[in-house]
Amino acid sequence: MPCRILCVEDNPEIGKLLSERLAEAGHRCDWVTDGEAALAALEGATPGSAYDLVMLDLMLPGIDGLEVCRRLRRRDSRTPVLMVTAKAAIRDVVVGLELGADDYVTKPFHMPILMARVQALLRRGQRQAEGEDGIVETAPLVCGALVIDADQHRVTLGGQPVQLTGKEFALLSLFARHPGHGFTRGELLDRIWGEEFDGYDHTVNTHINRLRKKIEADPARPRYIQTVWGVGYRFLGPSPAGEDDEA
Repeated sequence: MPCRILCVEDNPEIGKLLSERLAEAGHRCDWVTDGEAALAALEGATPGSAYDLVMLDLMLPGIDGLEVCRRLRRRDSRTPVLMVTAKAAIRDVVVGLELGADDYVTKPFHMPILMARVQALLRRGQRQAEGEDGIVETAPLVCGALVIDADQHRVTLGGQPVQLTGKEFALLSLFARHPGHGFTRGELLDRIWGEEFDGYDHTVNTHINRLRKKIEADPARPRYIQTVWGVGYRFLGPSPAGEDDEA
């Protein structure tokens, strides 16, 4: 299915290459070269012409990619963001993920790997859109004060909305559908990021930490998402049927 993609890249050779490859794959690509133009494109998008994916370089003239991501997430928690950056240091990647990016590719990159990441994020977004259109209907998952509504792609805590990115929502939904089950970091990477993703365990850790800050009264002593030492993480809460599966 053709998708609309915003490519933010100040290197003309890379920007032209990405635009051509995305067009060859059947997508519409809008290419801009700086942060201000990226924000203008995002703010000017209407519901009928919204972007399905943002490919975002971090090292941009003027407003950098991290600030673009930060401002995007203030108004839009769902559009997938793929960082394409020469900043390969772990701390730079972690900052990007903490601001709401869904995935990252470091330069220089292999085009097949980049396109696989693009397709994985687009497929995930399309599945979410199908759920919104009523093709897939599921009852809200109620875990005490936490309510996860997959059809509306909405989470509330004590009746108040919780703003989650696409990956955060996918993680929380997976956990809540399998209360008490211990997931390894590798399993979470495969199920949420996809088998094409060759990132590191810290990607999972970063998203878990962000989730805890948003849904836990005390992130240092989590009620919902608990660490299983030597394994990974598990979710404690009532099951979708209302039974308490705490262990």
